[in-house]
Amino acid sequence: MKGIGQASAELAERYFALFVNRLAYTLQSHTPGANGKHYYYRPKQDRRLSLQTICEHLNGQLTAGLYALNPKTQRSKWVAIDADYENALEDLLKLQWELRQDGLEAGLEKSRRGAHLWIFAEKPLLARHCRIYIYNLARRLKVPVKGGSGLAEGIEVFPRQDQLGPDEFGNAIRGPLGIHRATGRRYWFYGADYRLDAQLDYLERLRKITESEIGRFINGLEMPEEFRPKPKVELPPYDPTRPQFRILDHVRPTSKRGGNYWARCPSCANHGRDRSGDNLAISVSDSRKYKCWAGCTKEMIRAAVGHPIRVRRQVEYGISAHDAQ
Repeated sequence: MKGIGQASAELAERYFALFVNRLAYTLQSHTPGANGKHYYYRPKQDRRLSLQTICEHLNGQLTAGLYALNPKTQRSKWVAIDADYENALEDLLKLQWELRQDGLEAGLEKSRRGAHLWIFAEKPLLARHCRIYIYNLARRLKVPVKGGSGLAEGIEVFPRQDQLGPDEFGNAIRGPLGIHRATGRRYWFYGADYRLDAQLDYLERLRKITESEIGRFINGLEMPEEFRPKPKVELPPYDPTRPQFRILDHVRPTSKRGGNYWARCPSCANHGRDRSGDNLAISVSDSRKYKCWAGCTKEMIRAAVGHPIRVRRQVEYGISAHDAQ
């Protein structure tokens, strides 16, 4: 492993103060699956994130994923903007510069395929307000957002939801300054020496956004229509004898886990993505419920298999699937 140091309890406490907003977390698997991918999973034991776990993360013994949104408060300590497409770094630099014009300092972290831009709050902010601010900023700068206007590639914003139910987790993102299991590398923030203490010094110096500032920034703004949560509807009981679109007639599952089949997303494949063949989750109990975890919409998936949805239905089906980055 490259760049492994020995993190002290004091460094773990500083890291905890910056990044941990709830005690639920995920772990990246040490060994890859059959397709070579290192999956994230919620631990069955030690489910509450501890300083010891943070120490092990910083020392490279494990790799933790962090959740932005705390369902008890619907607030987040930070916003992370993930970009891993062609020209992604250019878009993140554009966002970083524009944030600076608002008086905000964002930390730019290298990643395996692109980079992450992190914005920290003085005190946890409502996730909905953070998302309104970033989505409108991206729209103004013409930065692509994954899933918007049918885009399969673009930035992803964490927190991914405006709010969560008490038993919901949302989406986790790899915790910074750990070791990526697939590459054995630590990805550093630009602007500071490649030492854990220097990196945390740098992040702590970044100017944090206040609640009054976010209120001023979003005054008069709403979430753009294309990114608003889709209303959920109850499906009628599944009738396998009734003629209807079946996603399993068009894709071949590569694995089965967590109550879902996993398959290559046809829309991702058309864009040269999903080489591991497992972006698409399909409910085992009801194949009408399927979701691309790379952000492709049902309209995009149906169009990719030659069966477009004739009338756009504002429905998003929930499935039991692992939240991972």
